[in-house]
Amino acid sequence: MTIGQSFVRSNWLENMNLSEQINNNETMVPTTRRCKVWAIGGGKGGVGKSLVTANTSICLALMGYKVVTVDLDLGGANMHTCLGVPIPEKTLSDYISKKVTDIKELLVQTPIKNLQIISGAQDELGIANLKQMHKNKILAKLGELDADYVLLDLGAGTTYNTLDFFISADKGILIILPEPTSIENTYRFIKSVYHRRLKMIEDLLDIQPLINQAMNAKISTPNSTPVDLVKRIIQIDPEMGQKLQREISKFQPQIIMNQIRSQQDIDIGFSIQSVCKRYFGIKMNYAGYLDYDSAVWQSVKKRRPLLMEFPNSRLVNNFDRIVHKLLELD
Repeated sequence: MTIGQSFVRSNWLENMNLSEQINNNETMVPTTRRCKVWAIGGGKGGVGKSLVTANTSICLALMGYKVVTVDLDLGGANMHTCLGVPIPEKTLSDYISKKVTDIKELLVQTPIKNLQIISGAQDELGIANLKQMHKNKILAKLGELDADYVLLDLGAGTTYNTLDFFISADKGILIILPEPTSIENTYRFIKSVYHRRLKMIEDLLDIQPLINQAMNAKISTPNSTPVDLVKRIIQIDPEMGQKLQREISKFQPQIIMNQIRSQQDIDIGFSIQSVCKRYFGIKMNYAGYLDYDSAVWQSVKKRRPLLMEFPNSRLVNNFDRIVHKLLELD
C-alpha cells in the first residue's frame, strides 16, 4: 500500500463529519467572468506555489495574453518579489478596509509586458481571516478585470479562505514535491477541498438526509471510500445520486510535480492520479513536472523572475510544456 493509499484510507472515516465543522453555510457566489481564473495551491508551504504562479503568469504574458497575478497568500504575501516588483503602495488590505474602493487601483505593472500584479495583504492583523462577503466581493471584482487570465497564488494549508478560492476558480492547480510530507499534505488538501465542495453540493441539492442514510448504512466499514458513498446514494435514489456524481466530477484539479530528480519522482504524479480516482472518484490531470534546478534559489536571491534571469534554464522548457497543457485543458 502506498503512502497516499494508506493516508486516504485511514483518514476517510475520521473526516466524514468535516462538513459538520463548517459553520459558515454561505457558499461562494457564482459570477459571470470576463476572464479565466486559475488558482495555484497545495497543502504544504515551500513547495513552489509562488514560483509556479509567477512563471506561469510570465509564460502566458509572453504568449500575448493579458494576465493579472493576485497574491492571495494573505499574511505572507511575496509575489511582488518573485516578479521583481517593489512592495506596492496599495494592497488587498486597502481594498478590504475600504481605503480603496476600486480593485483596479491595486493593479501594478510588472517589468513583463501584458503582466500586472495585485499584491496581497501587508501587515494587517487578522487579514488572513476573510469574511465570506469579502471573498465573494474579491472574486466578483477579479472576474471583471480587463484580462484573459487571472492567477491566484494561494497560501499553504486548508483554511476556508484557501479552500474557497481554490474551489471557485475555473482551474485549480496543485503543486507537489516528491517527498512524503508534501504528498501527505496534498492528500489532506484534496480531502478538505472535496468535503468543502461536498457540503456546498449538499446545500445545493438538499441531499443531507440521503448522505446521512448512506453513511449509516455503508460507511461504517473499514474500507469505505467517497466512491462507496456516492454508489450507495445512487442505490437509494438513482436520480439524485447521478446529480451528485455529476457535480463531484466537475472537480478536476491539475497537478504539477516540482523539483524532480528521477523518473521515480515523475511517476509519483501518476500514482496520485490513480489513488484520487480510486478513493475520491475524481479525475486529476497531470499537467507536468519541473526539474530540480539551482537557478530557482539564485533567481529568488536576485529578486528577479526565474524565466527572465535564466532564460537558458531547462525549467523554461518545463514551464512551456506545462502551460500549453493547461491551455489545452481550458
